[in-house]
Amino acid sequence: MTAVSPEVPPSTWIVTFYRSAIGKKAVMAVTGVFLFGWILAHMLGNMKLYFGPEHLNAYANWLREIGAPFLPKFVALFVTRVLLVVAAWLHIQAATQLTLMNRRARPVAYNQRDYVEAGYAARTMRWGGVIIILFVIYHLLHLTFGTVHPNFIENDPYHNVVAGFQVWWVSAFYILANLALGLHLYHGLWSMFNSLGLNHPKFNAWRRVFATLFAFVVTLGNISFPVFVLLGVVQ
Repeated sequence: MTAVSPEVPPSTWIVTFYRSAIGKKAVMAVTGVFLFGWILAHMLGNMKLYFGPEHLNAYANWLREIGAPFLPKFVALFVTRVLLVVAAWLHIQAATQLTLMNRRARPVAYNQRDYVEAGYAARTMRWGGVIIILFVIYHLLHLTFGTVHPNFIENDPYHNVVAGFQVWWVSAFYILANLALGLHLYHGLWSMFNSLGLNHPKFNAWRRVFATLFAFVVTLGNISFPVFVLLGVVQ
């Protein structure tokens, strides 16, 4: 009689899958789509700044009341923020571990072109990552909680944005941080396509154009907010 092997517990299978290179690529792809999608949606939602205070404030209030009356106020927004933190953590962790696995598996560098691209991405990710982390913390304290905003008014995001960006060094920091974010978006999308196996002459031109356009649109949109406030277009 042939012995029947015991069934592998689902939790063990998940851990084994995640520890593999394929599992880490899958985690990076799923979390990457979620994070990139949220960043684009966040930028598009903030475009209501150009339609006046009633539109931006109504949009902000809608975010707080998503799911009502089925869900209490702020619950959906809180859950979204938790998911963003978890997705960012898993994405960074999987990317770091996958990079270390690749280095151990192939200590000899690839061709010169790939090496140059990887080196440039790594250099921008180092200082860019620090700027983005500081930016996220400051952004939350500045426009979400109002801790570091001297003229913060509760439930009036239009006023808070305009008054906040009228301080030139605050706008300069936002612009610098979003330039760093743009580089992250470009290299992140490029790496995500590589992780999904879309690294072929047939796809490379398309994915480069997509990564460039996505990063450019998001960066341009986010930078336009402080720039147009400083120029007096939005006031």
